[in-house]
Amino acid sequence: MPRFSFDKRNLGYDAPAPPSFPLKPNAAPAPEAPPAGSAASSLLKRYRPLETRATGGFGSVEICLDRRLQRRVAIKRTPLASPFNRTSAETTSMALGEARTASMLPHPNIVQVIDFTHDSGYAYLVMEYVDGMNLEEFLAQVEGHSLTYDEAACIADALVQALAFAHENGVLHLDIKPANVLIDRSGHVKLADFGMATLTTAAGFGDARGGTIGYMPPEQLGNDGVDARTDIFSLAAVLYESLCANAPFRAGTAADSLANIERGVIYPSSLLPDIPEPSEQALLQALSPDPRDRMDSVADFGDEFLGGLGNPREGRKSLARIIARLTSDDEGEADETQVVAGPVWELDPDEGHLGSRTPRARRYARAAVSGIAVAAVSWALLGDLGVVGVGARACTALGIGAAAAVAPQIGSALIVAGWLMLILNATPLFSVLGVAIVAFALLAAWWYVWGRVWPASSMAFSLVCALALLSGDAAFAAPIAVAAAAFFLPPGVAASTMGTGVAMAQLLLAAHANGGVLGFGATVEALANPALLAAVAGFSGMAALTSWALDRICAAREAGEGAGLTALLYALIPIASVGLRYLAHPMEIANLPLADIALAAGLGCLSSILVWICLYTLGYRRETPEGECS
Repeated sequence: MPRFSFDKRNLGYDAPAPPSFPLKPNAAPAPEAPPAGSAASSLLKRYRPLETRATGGFGSVEICLDRRLQRRVAIKRTPLASPFNRTSAETTSMALGEARTASMLPHPNIVQVIDFTHDSGYAYLVMEYVDGMNLEEFLAQVEGHSLTYDEAACIADALVQALAFAHENGVLHLDIKPANVLIDRSGHVKLADFGMATLTTAAGFGDARGGTIGYMPPEQLGNDGVDARTDIFSLAAVLYESLCANAPFRAGTAADSLANIERGVIYPSSLLPDIPEPSEQALLQALSPDPRDRMDSVADFGDEFLGGLGNPREGRKSLARIIARLTSDDEGEADETQVVAGPVWELDPDEGHLGSRTPRARRYARAAVSGIAVAAVSWALLGDLGVVGVGARACTALGIGAAAAVAPQIGSALIVAGWLMLILNATPLFSVLGVAIVAFALLAAWWYVWGRVWPASSMAFSLVCALALLSGDAAFAAPIAVAAAAFFLPPGVAASTMGTGVAMAQLLLAAHANGGVLGFGATVEALANPALLAAVAGFSGMAALTSWALDRICAAREAGEGAGLTALLYALIPIASVGLRYLAHPMEIANLPLADIALAAGLGCLSSILVWICLYTLGYRRETPEGECS
């Protein structure tokens, strides 16, 4: 079955709220469905297809990348019509409502459903991606095609809990089979496809309530009344197959499967002499053709089956070890194939070359810049505080930098704290107290509103301070930091960060030049410099404008428009940098040294290059609290 179409022009996606319980078996009819294929296009505004895992008459399963949350999901596409479908549109609509509600059960042993939607041709179930394999694949690959008692206890315990929760909320599964039992790499077991049996029946697939022949009891095969005991039979059939390496009721037709059920199963003790008697009796009772002979609840079945069978915790460890080995073997074969075929990753321009390889590329980049910047500032401040031993000074600076790499917000706070410690230690208290109080209040306000909430804001703040100390000029540092602030931050936050960062950098320089002494007069002299004020205003505006342009570039890319705005941005940054140099020296324009102009142009070009590097390596996606283009 072909994969659904990919349409980049559509933007946005709204997921429904989870259902309230108890769930009602008769959901209201869904509204008239949109044209076939439209729901797929809507989904792919957020989800990018990576690979097709399964196809068949009942639909396909597509593994996709969730662009917003940077995680994999599984999208199951189920057709709403078959050549044998004689159901009315109203029946299908009711089935869709029931399937939507039944599928959204919040439980750790049930595959989480992110969304459920449909159009006139298909229903689409967006589920969490379980990184592992299903029980059918597991049994096919392990020695003996069966589970140990510990492994069976782990799987049975998880499935019993999942079904007990579903039954308490009025939901039946009606299609329990090994392919719907998923096991992840940690050995955690989840049950998938709640509500799908109702939907496949309404669509005309199968001849009895959408279940799977070989796992359905007689009442389901005969299209009679079903209840919790129907799921108990299917669960027991799966566990019998898992222990005995034999699916006793599997057949080509419903009639043949019914005949096998009436004939009965081989006693498990004939195949497994050491199976605990309570577990065997529980299986035989649950597999009775007459539902009246089975347990009344799945919890009762679990209590009887699990009594003395094995240790679920040890079974989980065993499942995890085996799945790690089986999937690593698969990955090794895939890697060997990829060496010939090409790279093992797919480039997404929105994420860039590094972002396409690892979803945390932006976080790593922020951590590296913040850690190095804070370590550099710490080195300078420690020297001013009298720490002269190179080893102790280096270790302390590196330790502080490491903390800033883990949490950039801590880094910016440590820079302010280090500066306050320096001036309070070196300046007479009466002279410095007012400066310390006012500066701390203003910087704390910035940190609380922006630096604390946006890690990239603290990173850019730290970068301005480090570059200022290295160069001896706060205005020199600003054009380089503009690139980082504008790329990672929205316009308003970028502007406030640059303004605060340049002012703080100037205070650091003033304290550093005077051995930590910074009285009220020196503070006023440092901050009232016209060149500095021009730099604060100009580079704040430059950061905001660059950030705004990057927002527009992101939106233009999504709309499929050209890259002219990107080229214009690269040209405007150097021009703005030179213009700001003139603005800082309004009375000296005629005598401004050519070297000074060349330096400003070079720094502007460097800032443009840094923006291009960020776009190339980390992509065009803009970062906002919602993670979407603004």
